[in-house]
Amino acid sequence: MQSEIKIGQRFKFNILSENSSQERQAVVTRVLSNEEEGLGPEVGFYLAYWVEAYELLETEAPVTLVFERGTDFNVYLDGRPVSITLLK
Repeated sequence: MQSEIKIGQRFKFNILSENSSQERQAVVTRVLSNEEEGLGPEVGFYLAYWVEAYELLETEAPVTLVFERGTDFNVYLDGRPVSITLLK
């Protein structure tokens, strides 16, 4: 499973388990495989790849986030499902 997201790519995301419709924005800093994360081969049954990004905040310093792309084609942040929209 190959990532469509690239370093420097901006995207909007929304945590689906929260009752907020507020979309947040982030910028990709790294795209990593399970091996690059130092994980064993068994994790390949659950996660396809990892994306590190920093959240764009107006009032605070950027916050680093780690998104996981599951083999179920869903994206997770801290174990919570999120929706992602890539920006051009």
